[in-house]
Amino acid sequence: MTTDLPLDQVRTLLAVVDEGTFDAAAAALHVTPSAVSQRVKALEQRTGRVLLLRTKPVRPTESGAVLVRLARQMARLERDAYAELGLSGAAGEPTRVSIAVNADSLATWFLGALTRVPQEPRLCFELRREDEGHTATLLREGVVMAAVTSSPDPVPGCTVRALGRMRYRPCAAPEFAARYLDGPLRKVLPEAPVVFFDRRDDFQDGFARRLGVGGAAAGRHYVPTSEGFVEAVVAGLGWGMVPQPQAEPLLEAGRLVDFAPDRAVDIPLYWQQWKLDSPALAAVAEAVVATAAEELRNQARAVLPANGRFHSAVDRSPETE
Repeated sequence: MTTDLPLDQVRTLLAVVDEGTFDAAAAALHVTPSAVSQRVKALEQRTGRVLLLRTKPVRPTESGAVLVRLARQMARLERDAYAELGLSGAAGEPTRVSIAVNADSLATWFLGALTRVPQEPRLCFELRREDEGHTATLLREGVVMAAVTSSPDPVPGCTVRALGRMRYRPCAAPEFAARYLDGPLRKVLPEAPVVFFDRRDDFQDGFARRLGVGGAAAGRHYVPTSEGFVEAVVAGLGWGMVPQPQAEPLLEAGRLVDFAPDRAVDIPLYWQQWKLDSPALAAVAEAVVATAAEELRNQARAVLPANGRFHSAVDRSPETE
């Protein structure tokens, strides 16, 4: 098996994955569908591996994801080279940077980080919303160039930088707390309705398990947006773990109560990105890390409980009441 990888075949594989079908890839590349199919088959023969799952849309196999990531990295380096040569302006197209980010970061601090990225070179952002525990998968598959993730273990070919910790507060509407949470949490929490982000969200169950309870109640609401999740808790549909930046103004206004103010939970976040000498990625990374240093790390210094007085908070396993 030969080891060289023809660039036209690798780029064709990327086009098929991005466009979803062989026909759409052919249209994007201005070639025939037959030519696309032949290039992909030739690449599979050259590597000795199946690279695509012929589904709708087409999906890369584990081996295919490696080549998709390679294709994106080559395209990134090519655009950076054009920019350094002063040729990017001729095309008039800004550089696109794809990033996977969790919903809570997106709703609280991450967009502010993007506003700090220098205006030159011109960048456009393509954000993929995904749980922080799964964003690394998009990075591994080559779908994105960088990700906010909860994993400190670097994806192959990537670097990792610590961002800080996102603090979450166990919150409920005052009327809800009076009705369902009046008593030892270990006893009342299993019967209290609860709000989850989606079916992969294990956060509320994890909090309950730390109390010595098997999990949160069976009465569950699923609200798959960060803002909608908080609104559902404020509306009294159930209790939930609310990010501190969203919780604080609602606690101050009396619309939420922290029913366990000394039991905040901290989730560490990391920035992972391709290990490339790319000015665009470097500029984004610096802005993200700087913003996180201000917005995330400050959360660990003080917590505003329901009584309105600040006190130091720790992340520890709840004791049984």
